[in-house]
Amino acid sequence: MSDAYLQGILAREAVDTGLSSPVRGVQAALMPVISGWAGNKLLSVNPSGSFAKGTANHSGTDIDLFISLSEDTAETLQQIYELLFKKLTAVGYAPKRQNVSINIRVNGYDVDLVPAKRQNSLSSDHSLYRRRANTWTKTNVQTHIATVWAGGRQQESRLIKLWRDQKGLDFPSFYVELAVIEALRNTNHATLSERVLACLIYLRDRLPNARFVDPANTNNVISDDLTAAEKQRISAAAAQAINGTWGQFVK
Repeated sequence: MSDAYLQGILAREAVDTGLSSPVRGVQAALMPVISGWAGNKLLSVNPSGSFAKGTANHSGTDIDLFISLSEDTAETLQQIYELLFKKLTAVGYAPKRQNVSINIRVNGYDVDLVPAKRQNSLSSDHSLYRRRANTWTKTNVQTHIATVWAGGRQQESRLIKLWRDQKGLDFPSFYVELAVIEALRNTNHATLSERVLACLIYLRDRLPNARFVDPANTNNVISDDLTAAEKQRISAAAAQAINGTWGQFVK
């Protein structure tokens, strides 16, 4: 019964990521704006985040677009971020600043734009602005996508993300995905509900002291993105979920 309930939630929250997916039309709609802003420094625009990793939910952000700029771009990372924000405002969007992305609504879809500067032409490593810390970090979106697909825990990640959203928890998506993969690393649970329960037990017991490092940059400690109090809030919410029903876990 519990597995059927969770599978029903997953079916309801399914996102079409195929080449003909309507949400991909967002990229085409935004290209004139992005091209006009970036000019000849634009290298590429590609889906990233949950959409590209197979961990997106219908009620979450619809698509993340990673904007790759040339290493020859003269502006600083902060200037790049703010100039994109200004451009989006000028053409009529209502952008919202997030940590490394800018959120807008396009044709009814929720879109996160992530502007970044390629480090050099020999790799796909990029530098991006981290607004909350007013600093920058190195990242590699392809490494992140490959890590999550290799982990193979899309269903469990989607349910934990949905729970996070419904409970209003501050828990960055890539952090969620890494934690779910770690929670299930040496487990062999037969059912989906058993695997989700194992994730919740991990979040309750281990998350507050667990250290997660960016697989694309060992100097970027993902688990430092949350304070001890924020991690404790996730732990407490997980404890509450464990003691409740599946209907209370996610709706």
